[in-house]
Amino acid sequence: MKAHVSSILLGVRDLDRAKRFYSEGLGWKIQNDFGISVFFESDGASPVGFYDRKGLAAQVGTDAEGSGFSGLVLTYVVRSEARVDEIMAEASAAGATVVKPAGALPWGGYGGTFADPDGYIWSLGYSDAGVDQPYAE
Repeated sequence: MKAHVSSILLGVRDLDRAKRFYSEGLGWKIQNDFGISVFFESDGASPVGFYDRKGLAAQVGTDAEGSGFSGLVLTYVVRSEARVDEIMAEASAAGATVVKPAGALPWGGYGGTFADPDGYIWSLGYSDAGVDQPYAE
């Protein structure tokens, strides 16, 4: 098995709310809307899709209910501190919860963290030390 993710599927409690947050709030373009799921244009990266949380749990054979930190963090690496600040502001305006405001990070970079309306955590980061980083944009 390669260290590669073919797609990222997130179970959400309100599919319409998730579509609005990511399309209207963050500017993502919908590629396919199947009614029970939606996928966004990936710009060459791993596609991100959303399913109804109960439907996705049933599909993979698990319980839809759970609480606390899931251990999953989605990272988004950008090319400047200013872009981190811009995205944090966009996400907050769209209804995200700022978990950790943007600022200096212990390892020398700059970043912030927000949770989308379903509680999925996005970690934004920038570092001028790296030259071969998995930039999202």
